[in-house]
Amino acid sequence: MSKLKIGVIISSTRPTRFGEKPAQWILDKANERPEIHAEIVDLRDFQLPFFDEMASNAWMPSQNAEAVRWQNKISEFDGFIFVVAEYNRAITGALKNALDQAYVNWNKKAFGAVGYGTVGGARAIENLRTIGIELQMASTRSAVHIAGADFMAVHPGFGGTKAISEIEASIGNSAKDMLDQLIWWGEAAKSAREDDAATAKAAE
Repeated sequence: MSKLKIGVIISSTRPTRFGEKPAQWILDKANERPEIHAEIVDLRDFQLPFFDEMASNAWMPSQNAEAVRWQNKISEFDGFIFVVAEYNRAITGALKNALDQAYVNWNKKAFGAVGYGTVGGARAIENLRTIGIELQMASTRSAVHIAGADFMAVHPGFGGTKAISEIEASIGNSAKDMLDQLIWWGEAAKSAREDDAATAKAAE
């Protein structure tokens, strides 16, 4: 089987966002794994409107060209790692809108998450998992939570000066577990999608 293509999605678009630091860290970790080829997917690079289609692309093609460009990008990947900021106990509005702009493009793919904040983005990641169920996705059990003193140590807004790599004693094992599970679920889902495609082609 070819390598899993994994999109590392930065969920915040604020000018002062922190998400680029954990995104680059988990990108490097993912690309150390021989089963994965990962790349950054930055929501800033897509000028998505607030969802304004007549219906989800589960029911009819989207009309907005930027939404279609986003869907095509998502379709390139076998799975995802969401780098999750927590806003008021949920994912960012930008990420929710991006998730809503596609449907079939997310289906039957695996995802993991890296969260950050005072509780490590735990509530936002749980919010993301419930959305993932509706999108017919498989979530890893493990996630990476950059929390508490570790979060303060790496976030410049709180005076932090450490690199993410300097707190790996706290988060390294969870990153390994998450990537192990992402590979397992990602390969299982990819194989099943390929079998479905072969069956559909044979039936033509």
